[in-house]
Amino acid sequence: MNGRVGRGRGCTGSHALMRRGLAERAATGQELAPGRRAWPQVWAGPRGGAGLAAPRRMRRAGPAMAAPRESLRRRKAGAGDPEPEAPPGQGRDLKGRPARLRAGTFWLTRIVLLRALAFVYFVAFLVAFHQNKQLIGDRGLLPCRAYLQSVQRHFGGRVSWDALSYAPTILWLLDWSHMDANLDALALLGLGISSFILVSGCANMVLMAALWVLYMSLVNVGQIWYSFGWESQLLETGFLGIFLCPLWTLSALPRGTPTSRVVMWGFRWLIFRIMLGAGLIKIRGDQCWQDLTCMDFHYETQPVPNPVAYFLHRSPWWFHRFETLSNHFLELVVPFFIFLGRRMCIVHGALQVLFQVVLIISGNLSFLNWLTIVPSLACFDDATLGGLFPSGPGRLKDQVLKIQEEETRGAGAPRTRGSVARGTVNLALGILVAWLSIPVVLNLLSPRQVMNSSFNPLRIVNTYGAFGSITRERTEVILQGTASANASAPDSAWEDYEFKCKPGDPRRRPCLISPYHHRLDWLMWFAAFQTYEHNEWIIHLAGKLLANDAQALSLLARNPFEGRDPPRWVRGEHYRYKFSRPGGRHAAEGKWWIRRRLGPYFPPLSRQDLRGYFTSREWPYPEPE
Repeated sequence: MNGRVGRGRGCTGSHALMRRGLAERAATGQELAPGRRAWPQVWAGPRGGAGLAAPRRMRRAGPAMAAPRESLRRRKAGAGDPEPEAPPGQGRDLKGRPARLRAGTFWLTRIVLLRALAFVYFVAFLVAFHQNKQLIGDRGLLPCRAYLQSVQRHFGGRVSWDALSYAPTILWLLDWSHMDANLDALALLGLGISSFILVSGCANMVLMAALWVLYMSLVNVGQIWYSFGWESQLLETGFLGIFLCPLWTLSALPRGTPTSRVVMWGFRWLIFRIMLGAGLIKIRGDQCWQDLTCMDFHYETQPVPNPVAYFLHRSPWWFHRFETLSNHFLELVVPFFIFLGRRMCIVHGALQVLFQVVLIISGNLSFLNWLTIVPSLACFDDATLGGLFPSGPGRLKDQVLKIQEEETRGAGAPRTRGSVARGTVNLALGILVAWLSIPVVLNLLSPRQVMNSSFNPLRIVNTYGAFGSITRERTEVILQGTASANASAPDSAWEDYEFKCKPGDPRRRPCLISPYHHRLDWLMWFAAFQTYEHNEWIIHLAGKLLANDAQALSLLARNPFEGRDPPRWVRGEHYRYKFSRPGGRHAAEGKWWIRRRLGPYFPPLSRQDLRGYFTSREWPYPEPE
């Protein structure tokens, strides 16, 4: 302190300052150092006690001097200066504002992570409940009972350990004669558990493990319908989520179970691999990612475009180049921010969340982008997320402040056998993830990198990637039916079946459905790149349309033969689709798409034509309804 403070106060002023300093120290919970007095250094001014002045060489004050010195500063600077921040854990600062949370803890982060993960689980189980019976049920397009039987035959005709490890699912233990009921039970149980966690924000290892086992049981019998990269990504994210929680306790803030740093780094390692894998597969894949031209085509040719994609497709060329460069920066450079300290890790999390939000707005990529946000949240600690939680006595934020105060005073949760066991489990988790990451890292470094693959049947650590190649034009398979007795007659009236979301009628507006996922629509997009011989399920679907099968038709948006006799013939036609130009002639006619026929995808088929096909594959022969 330099200069004079409080002219004419003398010792009386110093006593007042001392009392004020002691009061402030008592309010903040600070204790006096042993053997020291909380008495300010008083020096006579040049006029014999006219004020308090510090000599040029003042002995460094100990802890007991902190409060009086701060008091003198406030008196010297005036009432307008900002007050010092309250110590960690104090409910309010000296101006009555809510105290700030200390960085480095993850109590609130765990709540946000659990709720975000529960939301994705909820959507995934909702999709399963609405579509599993039609896709993998007793009369589904690819029945899972037939799949399990084929696995069983492959391993000697019995349910052996080899069969269980090849396709881990609790369906092995259930009655296969009621597979529809089994699939519904798994989905409904998952919906119930995820709903509870989503609403309450609390969970334990038992509930999170149940969600993981239930969804893994569906993925491992889902065949091609569950072959997307986000299925494995949800299982890996869900596996890490198990270790976020205490074993039994159901509490949003389980005092005895602080959030494990190992688990937090597990989530960060996951988002690092997701983004870097996506970036590397692009650089090593399609040349357009290097030429910065991929975004010229992406919006039009992505699996299921939305209305925003229609307008983004017509953006200026320089905007598409900027998008591609930004994509490379976010996927190839930003992931390394995780390892550059707290602030850069927060920047990484914020950029990745923003990136995923942009992708959600510009396309219907199922719940992939919503799921990718989840591990990004591990980049934020309590101090970062505190603003999302309301302040007030008894609220979660206030409880975390008290926990931090206890930790500051060294009065945190005592070390027990349970905490030691939990630390051992977390250490084992870290070793397991590190060991399983070896082939994943080797794949990332390989010039022959593969994407969206699992190296273990439990899908604990996987490799990811997206849009390694971009198609330049969009083709669609359009299913059509006719009631004409002669499919070759020139006057045969062929009518289109409309799907829930994929392009069909050029006048129908692109759908906006994310995070929900129409699995059949996505597989129709893939089928358009191949032939029907590579996609036998599409012939199975044609057979069901010939019988007006209600279960299969529930996957479609429009049945042109509703309320009528089923069609006599069904065929597949191959079309090229392009976006119409906003404000152009076709758009003025109400058309979002312009399409041109390329030729047949599969020839006209009747029920009689398909009898042998169905019998050879042990599919139930469809009967007209």
